[in-house]
Amino acid sequence: MDAAGWNARYAASELVWSATPNQYVEARLASLPPGRAVDLGAGEGRNALWLAGLGWQASAVDFSDAGLAKGAAIAERLGVEIDWVCADVLSWAPVEPVDLTLVAYLQFPLAERRRLVANACAMTAPGGTLFWISHDSHNLPHGVGGPQDPSLLTTADELATLLDEGWDVIEASRVERQVTAADATRETAYDTLLIARAPAGG
Repeated sequence: MDAAGWNARYAASELVWSATPNQYVEARLASLPPGRAVDLGAGEGRNALWLAGLGWQASAVDFSDAGLAKGAAIAERLGVEIDWVCADVLSWAPVEPVDLTLVAYLQFPLAERRRLVANACAMTAPGGTLFWISHDSHNLPHGVGGPQDPSLLTTADELATLLDEGWDVIEASRVERQVTAADATRETAYDTLLIARAPAGG
């Protein structure tokens, strides 16, 4: 879906995504000391909003200005400051490297996925953290939701091979997420989770 399509989707409902952070973002990143963070493909900014609430200097980057506008309105109500950036996540770069680069459910074919990983690595400061979560290929035959195009799905092993040389993989796994269906039954979705640390440099 292009930017116009996402703008239309964000305009059609109060919130497309949850107002709370992804459960793995919250569980894995709550203990990190606040610094500078970038949320790539932030949409309405739920993860950036959560980070800002913890004291992070957060930037939320997305090509949908409608999604970012909704996030900015929430940030104003919450009294938190976020840098809202309408840009292409495959080429945008912060003014200076960041301590945390977060990528949540940005589903690209392999060629663009390589570019996204490379850009995410490039903007992460020495010793900084890359957090990535996306719909896993296991989800297509066994889970619910997410893209139905296999080329857009990921595995932890594949993502780890796309990292720049010298990165330390902290966690690379398939994780489960419980989803409530329309009839209130609980179903399972499968995600790829990758957490890695940039080389210390020097």
